[in-house]
Amino acid sequence: MSDEPKTKGPASYFPSIEKTYGQPIAHWKAIVRAAMPAKHMELVQVLKQQGLGHGHANAVVAHTLAEDAAG
Repeated sequence: MSDEPKTKGPASYFPSIEKTYGQPIAHWKAIVRAAMPAKHMELVQVLKQQGLGHGHANAVVAHTLAEDAAG
């Protein structure tokens, strides 16, 4: 077993998102932030229009909104 803690929540999707779409998470977060203010699902739609699948888009939006709310 590994001593490293497992990543949980939306961030657990990040390695797959970067591998699948060839862009760093910062790229997708910048798109989300540029579309603000908007509702969660509206932001998901913005990322889906850029080619992300629904689950991946939802994870990026959720993580970005939580990150911004935390300050």
